[in-house]
Amino acid sequence: MPRRVIKTAKGPLEIKTNPGSKWICQCGLSKNQPFCDGSHRLTQDEPNDELFEYDQDGKRVRVG
Repeated sequence: MPRRVIKTAKGPLEIKTNPGSKWICQCGLSKNQPFCDGSHRLTQDEPNDELFEYDQDGKRVRVG
């Protein structure tokens, strides 16, 4: 049975490493989980009081 996970973050979490940084996906859309691939850019214009689902192609549908 599928599971619905609701993510509210619109950007990644930076983890400082030596050397550099790693970026961890918090939006749930990255195809390179658990790492960020920039897919969170799709969420930047979402209103905070609405719920959306994204398909495999990144198409957004309002569900609540």
